[in-house]
Amino acid sequence: VQLQASGGGLVQAGGSLTLSCAASGRAFRNYAMGWFRQAPGKEREFVAAISWTGASTYYVDSVKGRFTISRDNAKNTVYLQMNSLKPEDTAVYYCAAGSPADYYRDYALRESEYDYWGQGTQVTVSS
Repeated sequence: VQLQASGGGLVQAGGSLTLSCAASGRAFRNYAMGWFRQAPGKEREFVAAISWTGASTYYVDSVKGRFTISRDNAKNTVYLQMNSLKPEDTAVYYCAAGSPADYYRDYALRESEYDYWGQGTQVTVSS
């Protein structure tokens, strides 16, 4: 699977952005998808995940209520709608495709569960 992330940019605090991640190659619908981010000087962290069908989602606490992950399997694309952006959301955002390691959930949370990564798109939120 090849992943291409787009949609990043510069936005003022309180603004919105929508990131897109287009997939090509193997069947997109077979993969759980996720978004991660890496701020300058920090480790990459999990942001949001979505199951194969889109029925299940999961978010890191810091973005709950502000970010929404979704997918369109007909378009081989996963999205991250980001509202009420804060300066601390500034980071390079990466999309990833993988499979959950635990039987009781249908989304993947850990970096080790993701096999394919996009190149990243920069999001900068000014105060």
